[in-house]
Amino acid sequence: MIYDNIMISENDIIFKFLKKLNFNKEETFHFKNDGAFFKQKPNMEIVVTNDSITESIDFFKNDEPESVAQKIMTYNLSDLSSLGAVPYAYTLSLSMPKGIEIDWIKKFTNKLLYLQKKYNIFLLGGDIGTTNQIHLSANFFGYVKKNLIIKRDTAALGDSIWVTGNIGDSCMGLLKRKKKIKINSRWQKYYINKYLFPLPCMIGSKIINFTNCAIDISDGFFGDLSKLLKKNLGADLVFSKIPISKNTKYLIDRKIVDPFFLLNGGDDYELIFTSPKKNDYKIKEIAKKNNYTVSKLGKIINKEGIFLDGNKIKDPEKSFQYFF
Repeated sequence: MIYDNIMISENDIIFKFLKKLNFNKEETFHFKNDGAFFKQKPNMEIVVTNDSITESIDFFKNDEPESVAQKIMTYNLSDLSSLGAVPYAYTLSLSMPKGIEIDWIKKFTNKLLYLQKKYNIFLLGGDIGTTNQIHLSANFFGYVKKNLIIKRDTAALGDSIWVTGNIGDSCMGLLKRKKKIKINSRWQKYYINKYLFPLPCMIGSKIINFTNCAIDISDGFFGDLSKLLKKNLGADLVFSKIPISKNTKYLIDRKIVDPFFLLNGGDDYELIFTSPKKNDYKIKEIAKKNNYTVSKLGKIINKEGIFLDGNKIKDPEKSFQYFF
């Protein structure tokens, strides 16, 4: 491969930039083998999730390499959290165009290193290839206590419906990035950072004993909530309880942005989860102890559909999809 008019081999990329990410773990064979192995923990199960991101779809061509690293990490860690898992390790397949700069690779891997230390995870191995646009695919692995994996289809009648963080800020950042909305200059950096540098909500493993089901908000609040609802069950929500940042409320009140568009915008990477009402106090206690914000939006009812302030939402599944 040629980078910055300098010939650099796959081994150069691995041992100059990627090797620091294996944290010298024996499971990786120090990247001197074609495979790796897992360390099994007693009374624990290993779960796996996979996400891919592609230039021009999940990020813009000139987005910072640190943002690309943050997204591939957040997309997958958020999925692990929704399963109730504690992160363990990951594999990474990295495809890049031949003209990519060495500085891009350096910044990208340094950001991964920072995030790995933050979330206590290491690179197990992977693959490198060339393509016309940057494309990343990663498998993330985590540990969950046996028989406690949080599923999507186990909501129960009467469950409280919870969401973490705020909804819609990342979508606002994307609208600004596409120049489709005018935002007060004081708020632009806030919104764009929410889009470029999303953070996973890692509360899943903390609430695993008190929740019935969960999902992360990647494709839109209403669309992802609908995936938790089994046949004959629905959601009764109160709009004023949906957490929206102060700045975004200001824009909604002045009809600069449609709240329903934001609620279907996706890329929030917060968690929606349900829990028996008797656990309400415990959920709040865990969130406070671990510095997370949670909001109770309503409850699971025995009527199909999503109801907001008593009115049924039309086409709640109409969230972001790659294929139509």
